[in-house]
Amino acid sequence: MKTFRLQIITPDKIFYDGDAVQLTARTTEGDVGILAGHTRYAAILKTGALYVYFENGETRTAAVAGGALKVSDEKTTVITTAAEWAEEIDADWAERSRQDALAKIAASQNMPDRQERANLKLQRALNRLRVSGKDPRPVQTPKKK
Repeated sequence: MKTFRLQIITPDKIFYDGDAVQLTARTTEGDVGILAGHTRYAAILKTGALYVYFENGETRTAAVAGGALKVSDEKTTVITTAAEWAEEIDADWAERSRQDALAKIAASQNMPDRQERANLKLQRALNRLRVSGKDPRPVQTPKKK
């Protein structure tokens, strides 16, 4: 299969810069699959899993904390606040973060701004747990096209 250049960028670093056969991402409008030659495209990403398929048949999954996806003629770019490969996620830390978020949600019942921030923290923690495989509801890897 043909490959395309993929860049995944966070505020701290270039998380990934290389070739891919396919990218599957969750946007605000639903899941999207990107292959070489995809038409120009832009979308807002939800907090979720990002699946990167490689020419050697390997698939890697990353947890991303929202962001944007842009497909141009030269490359596909994902810009996100945070990205972690599934095998590098510290599930114990993610579980502590989940518990902390739940406590903050309970403590902020009459403070909508704080509750919204705590809900976002909870979403990120649950996503990291799902992607790492430490959540009872693991993410199902989409089939390669």
